[in-house]
Amino acid sequence: MNQLSAIAPAPAGMGLPVLRERGQREVFCGLTGIVWLHRRIQDAFFLVVGSRTCAHLLQSAAGVMIFAEPRFATAIIGERDLAGLADANEELDRVVSRLIDRRPDIRMLFLVGSCPSEVIKLDLSRAAIRLNARFAPALRVLSYSGSGIETSFTEGEDACLAALVPELPASDEPTLLVVGTLAEVVEDQFTRLFTALGLEHVGFLPARRAAEMPPVGPNTRFLLAQPFLANTAVALAQRGARRIAAPFPLGVEGTTRWFQAAAAAFGISAAHCARTLEAPAARATAALARSRVTLAGTKIMFFPDSQLEIPLARFLTRELGMSLGEVGTPFLHREHLAEELAMLPAGTQLSEGQDVERQLDRCRSTAPDMVVCGMGLANPLEAEGFTTKWSIELVFSPIHGFEQAGDLAELFARPLRRRAALRV
Repeated sequence: MNQLSAIAPAPAGMGLPVLRERGQREVFCGLTGIVWLHRRIQDAFFLVVGSRTCAHLLQSAAGVMIFAEPRFATAIIGERDLAGLADANEELDRVVSRLIDRRPDIRMLFLVGSCPSEVIKLDLSRAAIRLNARFAPALRVLSYSGSGIETSFTEGEDACLAALVPELPASDEPTLLVVGTLAEVVEDQFTRLFTALGLEHVGFLPARRAAEMPPVGPNTRFLLAQPFLANTAVALAQRGARRIAAPFPLGVEGTTRWFQAAAAAFGISAAHCARTLEAPAARATAALARSRVTLAGTKIMFFPDSQLEIPLARFLTRELGMSLGEVGTPFLHREHLAEELAMLPAGTQLSEGQDVERQLDRCRSTAPDMVVCGMGLANPLEAEGFTTKWSIELVFSPIHGFEQAGDLAELFARPLRRRAALRV
């Protein structure tokens, strides 16, 4: 039975009402994160221990790569495994051995749990320890859960990075750590800007290769590049690292404040920071102009899906002139989003969690010009006449930083232009 929705009292300093939803959900599972993680860590392999449904999901989400062998696969749990007629651990060891023989270039192997492996109580953490004893140091084996039973799809990345943190080398050197999967072009741009600011000891988690994972210690300060990394932040804090509070680097304003927060944490003057960021910020502002013509004055509603909803809502309303309908998010991490929440317009309706039928009713009632939602809701809403944007596309695309601000705005402007063209 679905629980009734209720308005939660707003925490001090937040000033916005939050509608807590606990009902039916429409989300991808955390296995989806493998699609962008395997592209990022170039010598890692992700082995899902799951069903044929898990394999079909990854193939659908990633597409079929005909000219390159992707670095993920599914160890299929069959009827004999489910019935207890086969030793699942022996079967897993056999699959891993075959994988390593075939792909000797792999330096890090993630055993990824799924709903089926968790149902049969297959302990992948113990399996990782057993396989490490066999294959280390040439291969490091880690495990995490990508199960979609109780999570949103971006939490797969959070679980993966949290599993990496205990394995990071220790260091007492003062360093900045950027946390969250970024496209390589974005990392290169950020590295150049950090260097121009005077910050040379900057690491990125995850790194591009297993042997290049950044060190962490009590003098590490870290910036979150993604808002869905709550468990990773806790794991880093347990290693002594401290988070730098900042909005997220989406759009001109978010990116500027993100770099300003890093500069201030390391004692770099505000004047030098302003000079360094002036040119890229100006280019980004100019790049937004075309999209702003299309988006200004239109209303957008976010269904809860990726946890990117609040930073995106801030960007769209403050820099592109859109108005906000309901802004839903699967989980509202008030500490990590404090700076973002402070920049939302007064009276913005936030919702945490999902009750999809109630949210659909509210969507029909408010009639937004655009709806950001999961793929499972997009086609039905399009059939009702709504213009939609898949939230998963915003995770797959390079959208962070100054140089990508115009591209991010275009992801929202194009569906409205397409709808206008179809009406002619």
